[in-house]
Formats: sequence, structure tokens, C-alpha cells
Amino acid sequence: MPTVPPRRVAAHFGGCEDIEEVVLSHDRNRPCRYPEVWVNISNLDLNLLVALDALLQERSVTRAAARLGLTQPTLSASLARLRRHFRDDLLVRVGNRYELTPLSVRLRERTSVALDGVTRVFSVQPDFDPSASRREFSFLSSDYGAAVAGRNLSAALRQEAPLVRVRVEHISDTAVDNAEEALRSVDGLLLPHGFITGLPHVDLHHDRWVCVVSEDNTRVGATLSMEDLAESPWVVTFNRPTAFTPAMRQLELLGVEPRVQVVVESFLAIPFLVAGTDRVALMQRRLAVRIAEQSGLRVLECPFDAVPLAEALWWHPMYTHDPEHAWMREVLVAACNADLTGGP
Repeated sequence: MPTVPPRRVAAHFGGCEDIEEVVLSHDRNRPCRYPEVWVNISNLDLNLLVALDALLQERSVTRAAARLGLTQPTLSASLARLRRHFRDDLLVRVGNRYELTPLSVRLRERTSVALDGVTRVFSVQPDFDPSASRREFSFLSSDYGAAVAGRNLSAALRQEAPLVRVRVEHISDTAVDNAEEALRSVDGLLLPHGFITGLPHVDLHHDRWVCVVSEDNTRVGATLSMEDLAESPWVVTFNRPTAFTPAMRQLELLGVEPRVQVVVESFLAIPFLVAGTDRVALMQRRLAVRIAEQSGLRVLECPFDAVPLAEALWWHPMYTHDPEHAWMREVLVAACNADLTGGP
């Protein structure tokens, strides 16, 4: 990418010779004319995507240039090209700092997703050898999904693909509500059926809901009744319109309005909020039985026919025929069912 001499850049933008000032701050009283943009991907320079991502993240030519290992004039020239393309300032000076324009705010997330997609495209190899792969697989998941798969997945990767890395990030409401868009930048989303439709998926395992109470809770006997659920204080998870525990919603439909004392967005935190209290909570059985004894909890059957849980891995259609992705799907299914089939 050619370096644009400072005076040439300055002349183009009206005589200012401070490149940082020139490229980042147009005087809005001096209109800047941008040519009409005809988007033709064959004419686009992918290096501009890298530059755009750094500029939008750093909000400074100087810092973005340092991040990319480029000179300031080189990145200044890239920003000038980006401004002509988008017909927008992208970054404007406000006092002693630079801020994103409304268009830049919209571009920031899309740029990161696009850059990640390009990276994935050019990292694909004709033959996939798990033992030699250095790919990083990224997933969005609740702590329950990660806990069920974690141990056996780690063991499988250690044996089959020791150089592969896995990144697990906490799932958000936004990711669930905009799953197809979110799945463009990650390899998969671990989530039960009932929240996403119309996307490729594979069932990982099935589970059922149970109730947990403190082992020293004298208000509850060996079994629970619907009256117990109505009268006891509750710890509930994800208590929002688009984020909820299906069995809890079912309980409400049966006429029981839980007396909620604690709301937590973590299943692994439930034992610490129930132990030593008279509270009750719903948990997935596979997770509850693993941690009940050391957490001071009793696991009891629900006094109603709680809807079963089917955990699945969801992914974007563009990964369906990716051999590396297909391999990871198989590994995940095996990891989630190993404890049920006598595996590791």
C-alpha cells in the first residue's frame, strides 16, 4: 500500500498539514465531496478491512497504526480511502478525543464479523488432520453447557488434537435473539431447543429438571409438593421475557407464582445461593447430581411433569460442510454422552 506524502494529503483536504488532524477531523463548515460509491467486491482491497477494524476499535490513527505495525501516514491514506468509499468522516474530533460517527457505530461490529469471516476462509486447508490442526473453535454457552461437555471434551482434544484451542464465551440475550448474525463470528452456540429455529443443529444430550434444596432445610421432607413450591422462596435463573428456564415458565402456567428472592444468570452459582437457606431452585439433573454432595444440597424430583431438556449445538449454515467443524461436532456429541455410555 503506497504511502501518501503529508503535503499531498494536506492539500487534498484543504491545506492542513497535521496528518492526524487532517484524516480524523474535517471542518463541517468546509464540505468534503466524495465520489459516488459503486460496490464491486472485485475492486475492494481487503487490507482496508483490516485498517477499518483497527481504526474503529482504537479511534485513533496513531494507536491503530501501532496496533497494525504500520506508519501513521500509511494508515492515514487508508482512512482517506475509507472515507471516500463510505462518504462519511468515520471518526470526528470532539474536544481532545475522537468519536465514532453513527455510521461507524454500525460498521464496528459488522467489520469485526467480516474480518473474522475472511480469516476463517483463508485458514481453511484442503486436508484436515486433527493432530496437526491449530484452529481455535469458539462457542457461546451457558455455564451448564460448558460444565457438561468440558471434562470429556478436554480429554478428547488432549488425545486427538493437542494443538486445537477452544474458546467458550457466556451466551447473551442478544446472541440468542440474533442467532444467525451471532453465529457468523463463532463456531457454535450451545443452547436447548425452544429458543432458536431454522438453523442447522445437532442434539448433544438430553436432561431433565430437578429441584434442589439445602440438606438442612427442615421445611421440606423427602419429597416436594406443589404447596412447597408455592410457599418457598426461590432462586431463579434468567428471569426475563426472552431468557428463562422452560420448567419455571411451565410452573407458572400451572398456577404457581414463585416467590423469587434471588435471580442469577448462572447455573453453577445456584448451590451457593441455596445451601444453608430455605430456598428452592430448579437445576438440570446432570449438573445437580455432580455438585449436590459437596455443595450441601439435596436433589429432589419435581412434583410436576417438568418438560425435558434437549441441549443442542447450533451453527451457521456456512459451516455445515466444513470438515474441521464437522469433526468438532462429532467430538462434542461424544463428549456430552461419554458419561452415559461408559466413556472417559
